[in-house]
Amino acid sequence: MNKYYKELTLGMIPIFLIFLAFIGVNMLPLLLVGVVVGALFYMTRMKGAVGVSSRRSSKVSKKPQVLTFDDIGGQERAKKELMEAMDFLNRADEISKLGIRPLKGILLTGPPGTGKTLMAKAAAHYTDSVFLAASGSEFVEMYVGVGASRIRDLFKEAKNRCAKEEKQNAIIFIDEIDVIGGKRDGGQQREYDQTLNQLLTEMDGIHSEDTPRILLIAATNRKEMLDSALLRPGRFDRHIQVDLPDKQGRMHILKLHANNKPLDPEVELEKVADETFQFSGAQLESVMNEAAIYAMRDGSETIGQQHLSFAIDKVMMGEKTDRESTQEEKERVALHELGHAIAAECVRPGAVSQVALSPRGQALGYVRHHPHKDQYLYTKTFLQHQIMIALGGAAAEEIFYGGRSTGSRNDFEQALNMVRTMIDSGMTDLGIVHTDMVPQEMLVKQNQQILDELMAETKALLEAHRSVFEHSLDILLKEEVLSGERFRVLLAESAANHTQASAS
Repeated sequence: MNKYYKELTLGMIPIFLIFLAFIGVNMLPLLLVGVVVGALFYMTRMKGAVGVSSRRSSKVSKKPQVLTFDDIGGQERAKKELMEAMDFLNRADEISKLGIRPLKGILLTGPPGTGKTLMAKAAAHYTDSVFLAASGSEFVEMYVGVGASRIRDLFKEAKNRCAKEEKQNAIIFIDEIDVIGGKRDGGQQREYDQTLNQLLTEMDGIHSEDTPRILLIAATNRKEMLDSALLRPGRFDRHIQVDLPDKQGRMHILKLHANNKPLDPEVELEKVADETFQFSGAQLESVMNEAAIYAMRDGSETIGQQHLSFAIDKVMMGEKTDRESTQEEKERVALHELGHAIAAECVRPGAVSQVALSPRGQALGYVRHHPHKDQYLYTKTFLQHQIMIALGGAAAEEIFYGGRSTGSRNDFEQALNMVRTMIDSGMTDLGIVHTDMVPQEMLVKQNQQILDELMAETKALLEAHRSVFEHSLDILLKEEVLSGERFRVLLAESAANHTQASAS
């Protein structure tokens, strides 16, 4: 009923105004009053909305999950650096004697899934601080001034929480800060420019009072997009890189996530750590979780090594699919994958772990490689061998079918990226150059020359082992899986036959 009264009232207002204008009443004062009343009503509603949002965030952050640095696997260097920064809060009296200015902000940067948010929570527990968390997207609104108001409310709430809980320190964590901290272009004022300005103002005034001490921790995986005013000393004093874990870090993470899972006594987590090179902490957690799911599907009471192997494949390439391929397509895919496997085994002996014909994710087949040691520097020879492995599939198709298929698209992308790395690293005939200073025609010519030479070398390599294709194809089509050990036996037999034929 109230709804109809409201609609009736709104409908009568314009009729009443038209009547007043008709009888000669001056409408300008009434319109001005209406605008003022409307503005006041709008501001009241927006203030109420901000208050509700602040109260909601307060309820969410009142009981943060208890997390310590010991619960975070890997990242020993980053954890040590962050713990040292936290000691500025824990030992405030001691550092003040040395004239050390407390830190105002810490920026955590690194790829997604490496544990930046977890480290911020652990830092709050380490210092026994009030912890408030927010995402950069929460401060971006279409209404001007709302984001800046929420920044003010966030810092105000931190102070109020410290007084209420009788704590000396507060940590404010803003995830994905690049949403509000992006570079300003100096043009038209935008809503998130005002939000950034307010954040800079709050950071400048963090230590205007001795208590409570507020530390801002922010996280991003796009540091290059942040405004320089935000990155300077006095705002974000420490920039801590949270990288992908090395082998030792991966072992630590796997052990942490294996604590609540029944692993088979014969499971070798070190082997899993070897096979998950360049995996983030989130991906490693997913591997352990998916392995438990595979064990449940098999009705097994424990998680075996095969379940972990399946889980690694799923995290890397996706779940198996039910695609039905024709016999001709299966043969082409099998030859394609064998081309990758032969090229890999020839340039890096012992590299192949498994050749599979089962569709998984977007791939119709795949080759699993034995992990090589964690490596961060690459030579020209190494990159050339990696390009040959990537081109092996297309080379095999050209040998047996006289042409290529669309299945080589991702292989070519990998090869092109590695060629680009070679050019940027001064490993080509162009010498040491900056790609922006080289004509596009020269880059294209150099790129084509490298790929043509390596494709010819790859095809010659595969032609020398043509018998391996013939012996492996039937096995792969029948069993859909060819183990690395069995594949190497076939390769050794082919090499022995080739040597005998050359001698005779």
